[in-house]
This record gives sequence, C-alpha cells and structure tokens, in this order.
Amino acid sequence: MGGMISQCNSANKYRRLDPELEKKMVEAIKLRASSRRNSFKSINSIILRFPQYKEGLKTIKSVFEQYDEDSNGTIDRGELKKCLQKLRPHLTDKDIDDLYHSCDIDGHEGIQFTEFVVLLCLTYLLGKPATTTNNTSMLGLPQLETTFETIVEAFLFLDNNCDGKVNKKDMIRALNDASPWEKSPGYITMKRFKEMDWHKNGRVSFKEFLFTFINWVGFDDDDEREIIASPGRKC
Repeated sequence: MGGMISQCNSANKYRRLDPELEKKMVEAIKLRASSRRNSFKSINSIILRFPQYKEGLKTIKSVFEQYDEDSNGTIDRGELKKCLQKLRPHLTDKDIDDLYHSCDIDGHEGIQFTEFVVLLCLTYLLGKPATTTNNTSMLGLPQLETTFETIVEAFLFLDNNCDGKVNKKDMIRALNDASPWEKSPGYITMKRFKEMDWHKNGRVSFKEFLFTFINWVGFDDDDEREIIASPGRKC
C-alpha cells in the first residue's frame, strides 16, 4: 500500500477533483466543522484509533472484493457504477466519472484498493452529514460510516481554521499548541506535512490527506507507520 502512494506521489500523477466537486467537498468539510465538536484533543488520540481504522479498512476490503467481479484487483468504471448506484444512488453519472478519474491516481484505468477507500470516503462526504435525529445508515454499513466520520474528524483536528484545507501553520498549531505535553520535533511535523502536500502549494486538500492518512494507518499489522514521535518515545 505504501509503495503505491510513494510511487504516485508526484504532481503529474495526482489528479485534481473537478472544481465543482472540489467546492462541494470543501463545503461538506466546513459544514461538519460547524455542526459538531471534535473528539480529538491531540495527535496521540488519533493514533490510538488506528486499530479501529484498520477494522474499517477490512470492511471496505470486503466491499471492494464484492464489486471486483473479475477478481483482477481493480474496479473498472462499470463495476464502480454498480457499486455507487447501490451505495449512493443520488450521485450523477458525471459525479461518478469525476470521482473515478480523480482517484485513479496511477492512470491504469482501474481503481485499486487504496484508491477505492479514498473514493468511497469522498463519496460519503458528499452526502448529507448524519444528525442526532436521523439514524439512517447512508451506506448501509454503520461501521464503515463511523470510520469515515472519525477520519473527517482527524482532518478537522489538523485544519485549525476549518476552511477545508490544511496549511503549515494549521499543522504546527495542531501538533504542538493543541497538546503542548506531546510536542513533536519540528522536522517531523514538516516531514508529515510534505507527505500530504502532493502539489507542493502549501495547502492540503481532504483528498490529499486521505491518501496519506491511509498510508500512515496501513492495512496489515506490520504496515503501520510511526507518524509523530517525541524524542526517545514511540507513540
């Protein structure tokens, strides 16, 4: 999984969302930021959730395998359309095509598993946010939706000013000011920011964050990476 991310971590292989879809994504992030309190108080509180994230990835893996009808390790456009028409029937064909093209980061005309995780989370985010008065499962998979919601919260923990993008100041403030007893060395903070900032424009979108965050979490037990560490201490 990590290999795919590092292999595709270049501007010419990173595809932007359609501007209109990107606008919807930013507005959805802002709406969530304004409608609920963030349960994360420090970077360690996010890291402690990694086992739950991995369980969520296993659920997504089963969905991926269900719609990978020819079992070739990728989901083509037709298979993806069947999947999203069932999980998110409100999406237009244009939305589906744009998500397909923007998440197929290696350009091999097929959605691999990590790309599918990102695509499904973006798709979920485009839906209406869950409320306390509506307990209907939007994807029909409550565990999966819980995973996506906590990933959104992790992004919002870093997006200090809640504008839908993470910049360097947001990152430094989140990793240090939010939890001064868990300060991260500056070079570690900048390294993690650079891993997310694929376009090298100083602003990280939710999609960029997603690809990098999945790489940090890993899928198998030996995949998990140390993302933040204080001197002499493992998180």
